[in-house]
Amino acid sequence: MIDAVFFDIGGTILDESREFENWADWLGVPRHTFSAVFGAVIARGLDYQETFRAFRPDFDLAAELERRAAADKPETFGEEDLYPDARPCLTSLKEQGLFVGLAGNQPAHAERILRALDLCVDVIGTSHGWGVEKPSPAFFERVVREGGGNASSILYVGDRPDNDARPANEAGMKTCLIRRSPWGHILDIPAVSEQCLFRIDSLDELPNLVAKHNAAG
Repeated sequence: MIDAVFFDIGGTILDESREFENWADWLGVPRHTFSAVFGAVIARGLDYQETFRAFRPDFDLAAELERRAAADKPETFGEEDLYPDARPCLTSLKEQGLFVGLAGNQPAHAERILRALDLCVDVIGTSHGWGVEKPSPAFFERVVREGGGNASSILYVGDRPDNDARPANEAGMKTCLIRRSPWGHILDIPAVSEQCLFRIDSLDELPNLVAKHNAAG
């Protein structure tokens, strides 16, 4: 049985397209060029920050975030950046009586914004708030604790086979890969995806899949 469902944030419930466009504008790089380099970085299995270093070798994310904030162009997101299927999915799962949580690699400001969005979730966890980030086993151990302590009853949903599905699987959780975001479309690790309980293209599919799984169980 699935008693709890946790979601990755960026690329899973949150569309980061606008923010990547803002980074391209901030760096003075054509958006198309930035996107192309971003895709190449993902395909090579590199950290996404290598995208910025391709244009500015001395790029320091923390320092650059401070500069953007000082220039009144902070990194941010809002209701309009949620994928259209995110809020209905979270609500539907809660209506099934499930424990629902968000847990992803996010900076300090993200948790405040997520809480202000008043999403239908029981817990919001971020790498900044927890002091540990994916794919560290400690991150997923925290997910298990927040979800009630029984890893096998928790489903973790994410767009990345490397950062989401594989470490969640190794922690004993059930997993679901959603095919969207640059990572979801570019990264392909068959050995990981084959171990997933579900593979979906939209969060609209998930509530019914979970309900059927639990009914069969």
